[in-house]
Amino acid sequence: MLMHQGMGLEAYNALPLRRAVHAVFECCCCVTLATDLAKGRPYPDHASLFAKADELLFSLGEASMDTILQAYPCVGSRPHSEKSRGEQCAVWDADATVMAQLDEAARRYCERFGFGFVMYVGDSCARDVLAAMDLRLHNDHETERKVVRNELSRINRARLERMLGPEGGYDNWCPD
Repeated sequence: MLMHQGMGLEAYNALPLRRAVHAVFECCCCVTLATDLAKGRPYPDHASLFAKADELLFSLGEASMDTILQAYPCVGSRPHSEKSRGEQCAVWDADATVMAQLDEAARRYCERFGFGFVMYVGDSCARDVLAAMDLRLHNDHETERKVVRNELSRINRARLERMLGPEGGYDNWCPD
């Protein structure tokens, strides 16, 4: 769960640098990306901030990507999705058989690629995640690293959207 939810772009643009970095770090798990995104303020609109976040993510080196990947939980170990209201995610409501299949596929994935499986879950169910994992196990290492960056971009965007909230933020958000 993010500490900085629904602050609005105007409030984010007005934060001191250190607090802006902290707010974005919660979303992307990368100090470099968070710092560079915060230093790029002010952003005129959400789309500009999202575009800059993607640009920064896709410019990171592989060592930075490895550091980011270490911050993500193993498939099946996280009880909630990326949804803003914290509803229970359908992925983790799966029966024991599907969860065992996810665990086995996650083990094979980690053995093959050397890092844990990352996927923007959204409204996906456990079987969707399992199917995606099975498909991605056929990728070569370079292709999978590109897919992972795209998935991280989707995750970052969902988290940044939750951090900012609607255009203008919520009336009750207070930066203190």
